[in-house]
Amino acid sequence: MQIKDKNFALWCDFVERDFLKNDFSSLINDGEINGATSNPAIFKNAFLTSSAYEESKSKLKGKSSKEVYESLAIEDIKLASEVLLPLYEKDDDGFISIEVDPNLCYDTKETIEEGRKLYKSIDVPNVMIKIPATDAGYEAMEVLISEGININATLIFSPTQAKLCLDAFEKGLAKVEGKKPKAVISVFVSRFDRLLDPSLPENLKGKTGIVNATKIYNMIEKRAVNEVRTLFASTGVKGDEYPKDYYITQLVFPRSINTASLETIQAYLSTNNTSTKTPLSQSETEEFFAQLKNESVDIDKVYDNLLNDGLKAFVEAYNQILQEIS
Repeated sequence: MQIKDKNFALWCDFVERDFLKNDFSSLINDGEINGATSNPAIFKNAFLTSSAYEESKSKLKGKSSKEVYESLAIEDIKLASEVLLPLYEKDDDGFISIEVDPNLCYDTKETIEEGRKLYKSIDVPNVMIKIPATDAGYEAMEVLISEGININATLIFSPTQAKLCLDAFEKGLAKVEGKKPKAVISVFVSRFDRLLDPSLPENLKGKTGIVNATKIYNMIEKRAVNEVRTLFASTGVKGDEYPKDYYITQLVFPRSINTASLETIQAYLSTNNTSTKTPLSQSETEEFFAQLKNESVDIDKVYDNLLNDGLKAFVEAYNQILQEIS
């Protein structure tokens, strides 16, 4: 779904072979979503539970686990990219993302080489190479975007991470001649509230992820790098504390993207709510973080813990795929 006058887009955080061959096209053609994202956890669920991959797996016998994984993933990404290509050709959306091997998140050289390899193997203009926002990742982002490769900077929890991504993108884009590639900075949202809500007073519950995401969004918009947009990720609701579309409706900001699960998207679309939000000001976000500090929340420690947990989860999902398809 796109709110054109605000340049807000809704992307689907889900990839699976049967879905891509059937319902995905309908969602695109009906204007309900404008792009898609994937990650190792999504591929793990698809590759290890869906029968749609059995024929492809049988043809890949004798290949290494990583070769099988990449072949299955690349075929899915190509399927998605073909459906999304008309959107890409007419506006800023229509992208599909694939992540580099998360085991490489601390190795700049290997991340760059893997990013190049994936981009070349997929060979479509509307793919984004997804790179975790680590010290090694920032340098890789700069190099790859300077080579004309679209980048999805992922696992962003802190404003510092977002700033370093912006620095990398600005430096890389300055080296590009001709048409500039695009980038998104994927700010994770709901995990803050799942971690902190149990220890917070009622007036602060359900707000940390949104306020933090807003603070980062404001920073990105202030830098005004035309090729870079904020993407709000991890926007699903676990449990019944909040409406299923809570982390979409609260973050409908101009020039932003929200990537969400099918369940979350369906909940949002069912309300026919296309109203946008006015982001909190810098002073309002700082006031909120001061309240968190008064509750003994060490936000920098929270950032570190969430990043480490996110990296660990993607590595575990990726490695489990390799173990089970070997």
